[in-house]
Amino acid sequence: MRMARSEKPTLRPTGVVVAALVAGALLAACSSTSSSPTTTGSPPSTGGSTTTRGSPSTSTGGSTTTTAVGPARCATTALTGSVVGSSGAAGTIETTVALKSTGTAPCTLGGYPGMQMLAASGATLPTTVVRRGSYSFTAMAPTTVTLAPGQSAYFNIGYSDVPVGSETSCPTSTSVQVTPPNAFDHLVMAAALAPCGNGTLVVSPMFLSTGANSQTTAPPSS
Repeated sequence: MRMARSEKPTLRPTGVVVAALVAGALLAACSSTSSSPTTTGSPPSTGGSTTTRGSPSTSTGGSTTTTAVGPARCATTALTGSVVGSSGAAGTIETTVALKSTGTAPCTLGGYPGMQMLAASGATLPTTVVRRGSYSFTAMAPTTVTLAPGQSAYFNIGYSDVPVGSETSCPTSTSVQVTPPNAFDHLVMAAALAPCGNGTLVVSPMFLSTGANSQTTAPPSS
């Protein structure tokens, strides 16, 4: 009789399994440490600020850059008006008015003033204001002038004292309201004006007596 062959037990490769388990654990560890996406090509943020390429910052060390503001418009309440000169020829009258700054800081005036003639009673008289016109002493270009405290700016007035059409007389003022350029309120000053043509007054823009924008003024009033 043949004897039965004894079966040898199968040995499992435990070393291989252990190695596989260790490799798996290492892969899992590497995967867990690289789960957050990495952005390349962008510099890290410092201090929570964001830098935009091509747009340099104008703020340094937390300070804010501001633009300097020039002198404000002269307040009407800080101006006084007076007639400083007047002359006439061939029916045309030229009168120069000064607006003097009584403020404590520099201020500006630019453009054309407004006017309203008043009678001795304070009643308004017919008044038509024309800007620039064709008189040589009113036709200059408007500019902005800066007044120091106590300094004056000027404007010229031109008008005809010859009656027009059916006019037999022309309104004559004892005072006038002057509205400074770009203002809504006015000041009152003494002025004897007698313009014909429904009280037509041609006014120049403001100017200084000296400097680049100086203009000719009427001769001083006697």
